[in-house]
Amino acid sequence: MALSFRPPIQLSFSRPACCRRLPHRTFAASSQNQISQSSIDTRKLILEVKRKLEKEHLSLPIGKNGRDDEDMILWFLKDRKFSVEEAVAKLTKAIKWREDFGVAMLSEDSVKSLYNTRKAYVHDFLDVNGRPVLVVVASKHFPEKQDANENERLCVYLIEKALSKCSPGTEDILGIFDLRGFSTDNSDFFFLKFLIDVFYYYYPKRLGQVLFVDAPFVFQPLWQLVRPLLKSYASLVRFCDAKTVREEYFTEDTVPDAFKG
Repeated sequence: MALSFRPPIQLSFSRPACCRRLPHRTFAASSQNQISQSSIDTRKLILEVKRKLEKEHLSLPIGKNGRDDEDMILWFLKDRKFSVEEAVAKLTKAIKWREDFGVAMLSEDSVKSLYNTRKAYVHDFLDVNGRPVLVVVASKHFPEKQDANENERLCVYLIEKALSKCSPGTEDILGIFDLRGFSTDNSDFFFLKFLIDVFYYYYPKRLGQVLFVDAPFVFQPLWQLVRPLLKSYASLVRFCDAKTVREEYFTEDTVPDAFKG
C-alpha cells in the first residue's frame, strides 16, 4: 500500500485585537492630548481663582502682583497643589501684605543707608544652575544699631530684585548666608523669623536652597531656635564652607569676590 505524507500544517498565530501593539503615533497623540487637557484644566483653575478674587475681594489692587495677575495666580495654585480655595486664601493675604508693606514703592534709594553697607546684595552673576543669588553677610548685621523696619524693607527689596533676574524656566533663587565672623552681636531671631514668614507666605517656593557658610559654634543656639520654624523648608538648608560655594555653585569667572580662593 502506498503511503502518502501530508506537508506539516503551518500554524499562524496572531494577537487578539485587544493585545495588538498600537502604532507609536497613537501613544504620542494620547500624550499630547493629556498635555493639552492639563493646560485646559490649569487655565480653568486660574480663571476660577480670578472670579473668586473679584467677587470676594474686589478692593484688592489689579495689575502686576494684583488679583488678576495670572502668573502670580498660577504660582500660588502650584504652591497649594491646585486647590482653588487655599490658593485664594493665601493670595488674598499676600496681595494685602504687598499693598500694606508698600512693596511696589521699594527702590534702591528707599533703602539706601543699609544698601550701601553691603550687608546683603544680589550677586551680578547666576549660579551654575541658572539661579539668581542673594548674599547675606551676617557679620554686618547689627540689630541693636540698625532700624528693624529698614532691615525688613531692604530684605524685601533684594528678594524682589533677585526674582526679577529669573530667566524663563527658572523659578527660584539661591540664598547664601556668609557666617564668617558671626558673633552674638549679629544674632537676630526676630529678623530671621520675618524672613521665614516672608518666603513662606508671600514668596512660596521661591527659595531653592540656602547655604550657611562657615558657621561658627556661636551660631548653633540661634539655629536651634530657628530650625523648628522652617518645618519642611529645613531640608533646603546646607551647611558648607567657602570652598564648596566656590567649587560647586559657581565658575571661576562668576564666583562672588568674597568666596574667591
